[in-house]
Amino acid sequence: MSDMLAELMSALPGAVLTGADGTEPYRRDRALDPDAGVPLAVVLPRSTAEVQTAVRWAARHHVPIVPRGAGTGLSGGATAVHGGLVLSTERMRDVTIDTATRMAIVQPGLLNAELKAAAADAGLWYPPDPASFEICSIGGNIATNAGGLCCVKYGVTADYVLSLEVVLADGRAVRLGRPLIKDVAGLSLTSLFVGSEGTLGIVTEITLRLLPTPPPTRWVVAWFDSSDDAARAIAEIACTVRPSVLEYMDRIAINAVEDRLHLGLDRGAAALVLAGCDDVDPQRDLNAMQAVLERHDPSSVHQPPQADGDAIAYARRLAIPAVEDKGRLLLADVGVSIPRLAELIGGVEEIAARNDVTIAFIAHAGDGNTHPLVVFDPADVDEAARAEHAYGELMTLAIGLGGTITGEHGVGKLKRPWLADQVGHDALDLGQRIKTALDPDGILNPGTIFEDDHS
Repeated sequence: MSDMLAELMSALPGAVLTGADGTEPYRRDRALDPDAGVPLAVVLPRSTAEVQTAVRWAARHHVPIVPRGAGTGLSGGATAVHGGLVLSTERMRDVTIDTATRMAIVQPGLLNAELKAAAADAGLWYPPDPASFEICSIGGNIATNAGGLCCVKYGVTADYVLSLEVVLADGRAVRLGRPLIKDVAGLSLTSLFVGSEGTLGIVTEITLRLLPTPPPTRWVVAWFDSSDDAARAIAEIACTVRPSVLEYMDRIAINAVEDRLHLGLDRGAAALVLAGCDDVDPQRDLNAMQAVLERHDPSSVHQPPQADGDAIAYARRLAIPAVEDKGRLLLADVGVSIPRLAELIGGVEEIAARNDVTIAFIAHAGDGNTHPLVVFDPADVDEAARAEHAYGELMTLAIGLGGTITGEHGVGKLKRPWLADQVGHDALDLGQRIKTALDPDGILNPGTIFEDDHS
């Protein structure tokens, strides 16, 4: 083992961490998997060539590799494997903006916020905006096909990926796609890798489409005494207007955020609906959304001043860490069709009551992507078991409503037990065949999505 490590450290001087002090910070993502393995080493490459060197070493010695971005993942997709490598892209931060083509060429370790800032400096905009945009990486966004608050109007990460450079399991670097808005030559291999969670290859460069910067978002805010009324209002808005933002928070999330920010949010409300419009002349749609909200019996609804609306939007972005202040989280990102949102919310409330656990509920409601947050004390063995059971019931509920176990956080290791129930065994087998063709030794992120020998 020491000879193997010496070989790796010689090939990548200054880029390999070993020992508990070096590897411990890289063992888990934000899912905090208690079963995370202890890696042999952590590799910190700066270039595609260095990634190739690490992968070729791993392939030669049959060592599993877990690719890692900023470690903000919520499904355990960056959980270390015992005796494997963690390959962190945190040093791969280059970005180039091409204003003539409205494109960005970036390395995967660049943070979403850093890309947004670079695009803004050039008078452009990168729309995908996970709530964690300030700390998550573009490579991680690619891995899970991340969305965010703006995706109800502007789409998810895949809608902006034009080209990828990927290092395969045998160490080859391949370019997929081209920096073109339209290109249908051959199979869509670029799309295959977006959302593959590092199981098919390691992305080392991305070409992304940028847009002109839209006007500031203007807001409509409504408070409801009934989550069912709020869900029905959301469903009506979604089929009549195209908002740029349409978000939901329940009472538990509202109170958690208010405990942090002290904005004067309505602690007694069952639900908050936040709708936004960023059109050049937004007033017609703002008035239309307000009229819809008023038809569904809100306790209050209004169009706040810009700063107040922005503050509530910030509060929504802060909901997950605010709820996390109350205990450990099992964070779901189940999704359903918008007409079934009320059924999902009601079902989650029943699951919480039946299992005697707290479940906060927030949502990118305009596209049906929701985040039930199961809160528990990990030191309370009985409560932790009830929380685990409730989490599984959330997955089953979403599948039963014709929905998905993950809208933007990925399957990772946490949700793999329910994947076959959603997609079916034939589709899962087809995915496994593709995985085996590209990674015959199963060294790329084993145990994520697929059941591999190293899991």
